[in-house]
Amino acid sequence: MDTQATLKVLSQPLTQISLATVVLVLLLLVYFICSFTELESLRKLGTALSSYGKFAWSCFLKPHNGDASGSQQDALESFYSAQASIYDATRIRLLRGREDMLALVAAQLKHKAERGTLSSKPVWVDVGGGTGWNIEQMGQHLPVAEFFHAVYLVDLSPSLCAIARARFQRLGWKNVKIVCQDARSFRLSDHDKDKKDGEGVFSLGPAAYEDQNVGRDTGAELITMSYSLSMIPEFHPVVDSIASLLAPNGIMGVIDFYVQNQIDFQSRNYTGGVIDRHCIWLSRVFWSGWFQLDRVSLDAARRDYLEYRLGTVLSVNARNHFLGFRIPYYIWIGCPQNRGRLTEKLAELDATVTESPFISALDLQKSTVAHGRRSSSGDRRSKAYESAVVNLAASLPLPAAWYQNHHTRIYYDDQLRKHKQFHDEYIYAFNWEDVRVDARLLKINSDDVILAITSAGDNVLAYALDGPKRIHAVDLNPSQNHLLELKVAAFRALGYADVWKLFGEGKHESFRTLLVKHLSPHLSSLAFQYWMHHGPTTFSTQGRGLYYTGGSRHAIQLVQWLARILGLRKDLRRLCTVQTLNEQREIWRKRVRRVLLSQLLAYTVVGTERFLWKACGVPKEQRNMIEADHLKQTGACEPRSNAGAVTSGQAIWEYIVNTLDPVVNNTLVSEDNHYYLVCLQGRYTHRCHPAYLTPRAHIKLSSPAAFDGLRVHTDELNEVISRMAPETLTIAVLMDSMDWFSPEGKEALVQVLAINRALTMGGRVLLRSAGLMPWYIQTFEAGGFAAKRVAARAPPGACIDRVNMYASTWICTKVVHVGESGLL
Repeated sequence: MDTQATLKVLSQPLTQISLATVVLVLLLLVYFICSFTELESLRKLGTALSSYGKFAWSCFLKPHNGDASGSQQDALESFYSAQASIYDATRIRLLRGREDMLALVAAQLKHKAERGTLSSKPVWVDVGGGTGWNIEQMGQHLPVAEFFHAVYLVDLSPSLCAIARARFQRLGWKNVKIVCQDARSFRLSDHDKDKKDGEGVFSLGPAAYEDQNVGRDTGAELITMSYSLSMIPEFHPVVDSIASLLAPNGIMGVIDFYVQNQIDFQSRNYTGGVIDRHCIWLSRVFWSGWFQLDRVSLDAARRDYLEYRLGTVLSVNARNHFLGFRIPYYIWIGCPQNRGRLTEKLAELDATVTESPFISALDLQKSTVAHGRRSSSGDRRSKAYESAVVNLAASLPLPAAWYQNHHTRIYYDDQLRKHKQFHDEYIYAFNWEDVRVDARLLKINSDDVILAITSAGDNVLAYALDGPKRIHAVDLNPSQNHLLELKVAAFRALGYADVWKLFGEGKHESFRTLLVKHLSPHLSSLAFQYWMHHGPTTFSTQGRGLYYTGGSRHAIQLVQWLARILGLRKDLRRLCTVQTLNEQREIWRKRVRRVLLSQLLAYTVVGTERFLWKACGVPKEQRNMIEADHLKQTGACEPRSNAGAVTSGQAIWEYIVNTLDPVVNNTLVSEDNHYYLVCLQGRYTHRCHPAYLTPRAHIKLSSPAAFDGLRVHTDELNEVISRMAPETLTIAVLMDSMDWFSPEGKEALVQVLAINRALTMGGRVLLRSAGLMPWYIQTFEAGGFAAKRVAARAPPGACIDRVNMYASTWICTKVVHVGESGLL
């Protein structure tokens, strides 16, 4: 359209009226915005728009002009000089996770200070610290000006360093030094008291070391890198330099962007967990290319080399939801490998895992494993020990389990298929064994060495209250052990009120904060990573809570669903509050029983193999035992294959009836049966809860040495037992695990012989079974045990404990030593 045509259109009255209307609307809009909006808000909006405009120009549009000299500093200045003043304002959302990284390293430092393993005035070096935002933010976790002897901000950009100087002049933190220098050449020894301020490259405060610190190790107790490793072209020498700079007891924290394929790390056992570490192909290609425009390299080699040069304490993989995108980033907390010190501890730690006598600190580099055989046929070695020997021989860092603050959790390979089968989910959020009966039967004392199945860990905590010498908690499902670890960490770090919220109510409004700031130093990397991903949802006050998670939630949800559909919710709530057994029985018989004990429900839902396994953890072999007992009691003789679904459903129905009716008739749920109370309402009450949730129990379990004897194994029972030194266990609590074996196989006999070898003479095995006379009792008797049934649901209707879920309870006492090969 030419000029004359344009003028012709504008001269038309309709066009002029339209333009006048648009201008009027805009003027009115501006008027109302100015009239009803504070000027300060407008100023902030204008500042924000200006800041993000500069950010967009500098990051995406402005060409780099610092390439002529080839200097990294010139390249950085080309990028940062125009946006230094608005750097912090524009990076809050893009550089997510920095607060978490700082909180994690602060928690580690606090823990070391409490244990007396940290210098009274540690040194902190923030590599690539830029404007000093990290250091100021650390003030929310530690008193920086008083806690640290000296803080060095090392950065190569003069523009960012200038912002940092102004920041700490404003704050008045005299112990912060701004060092505009290449991180590869930074040395603490270069900044001693003999260096005059005018000659140094830092601008604030006194020299790094006072007279009383002369002679101390020239190492930093804390080193951090926040989104800086990915911007360093030659990262190998930087990481090497940092590894040398870190004090022997130091901590390093790194947060950065990354992309990586699972092929790169799937064979490594020292990464500290791989949840969400893999990035899909499109993510790898897109983010690598996008960040490369700003000279940010996301290649996996940087993180890989970091993990290779230092030991991993904690590791987390996350995604930053930014403008509709999911940007991968990681948080890594590490420490020096300290090979000399670690090798001295390996043999001693291995001795406690296998209950073997500790003789001396062995030279692991010359271990007989490297020669293909053990030094003696009598040696017992844990899988943790063997993995450490392999890694040391290959000049690799040890698995993350060796670098944790507590050696409670024993190393396991989380990438094995046998662990992945559980899909990162536990079955039980609470235990189904009456620990009051356990205490009466076992009479635990300070000399006992106990092996028990972990499950939800409630039983392990109950045994710990009796103060045995050692407890070996064993579970093949890693998530069950993660749950136990969380409970132990809570007692080590939290007060009673927080412990009650977490495990009494099953909810906590600040779970993530507790996890990062308080629980993290007391968790293994695998457990911490698990709860970082699943914990906020599990314990959310907006959700249903801990006890509606895990496989067992399906059974609880079924009951709640039926109650809602059939109008029984009020009745179930009343069962949780009634004061007498007569009231409880009346509510049960009038309405609740006919629904929960419906034969139709048992035949079509509860009795199915899928539901029994998924919701209740009942395997096919255990179901077969229930059906066999039913056939015996009814006088039938046909095997299951001919009995059909009707007989199967009838057997399950009668088993449930014999479980629940006696419980309702003999135990008051609201006062003395927390096992069923938590199923009905999803939480405990201060009147009815497990023994470990009492204030008195908290005092005992939160004492410094309460869990020194606890070892948590993630493996099959037989694998753990077979690696125990002979005749060292005194008690083995196997729950109903023997029900899982098939009568046709030899697995039960193998496990019985292994237990016989590991138990002392007179040692006891506590068993529970879905069968009245389990077939494997004869195996125990043939394997050197005297078996005694100490409780049975016979005749039908008997209540043997508050759970009453099992048909019988047994104590098998070792009376004969069978030997290594036994009856095999």
